[in-house]
Amino acid sequence: MSMRAPSLKSLLKLLSSGIVICAAAMYCAAADAALQVTLNTTKATPRQVEPLTERAVLRDYRSAWTNLTQALASNSLDPLNGLFEATADQWLTDAVKDQQSSGLSRRYLNQNHQVDAVFYSPEGDVIELHDTAEYDLEILDGSNTIHNEHAIVHYVVLMVPGAERWVVRHLQAVPQF
Repeated sequence: MSMRAPSLKSLLKLLSSGIVICAAAMYCAAADAALQVTLNTTKATPRQVEPLTERAVLRDYRSAWTNLTQALASNSLDPLNGLFEATADQWLTDAVKDQQSSGLSRRYLNQNHQVDAVFYSPEGDVIELHDTAEYDLEILDGSNTIHNEHAIVHYVVLMVPGAERWVVRHLQAVPQF
């Protein structure tokens, strides 16, 4: 049995008939594939970042952005999966609730994150990251794009180790580093 790609007309018909779960799953996979994160740990002080920690921080920071992107695109807290806590979790929860009440949503597309670890505590219980994120931001009212821009944003990030992974404790956009 051969499979053929669905036509644009049939995809639009599926979307208009309310089968949004499939479309959301396809979007999430596409968003994840377009998210690029590189981590440079050579500037971290006062402690050197171990290779295992570097891989874990990179994996979990990438997952955090994937989940953040999905949460803001779907106006749901379900995708967050415990990767945010404290002020980062509160900001994200408030952002989703604000979007739900306004009927707006946002999508982060073509993400490229250049991340530098600048501080790694001697105890290994916190790492500070400087993320220069470049992405296309779309703001939607329902399915209509009402704003679209290419953005370069600097984030100061604090991550702490959790029971099984690193979590984002603080995520703050800043004018520059």
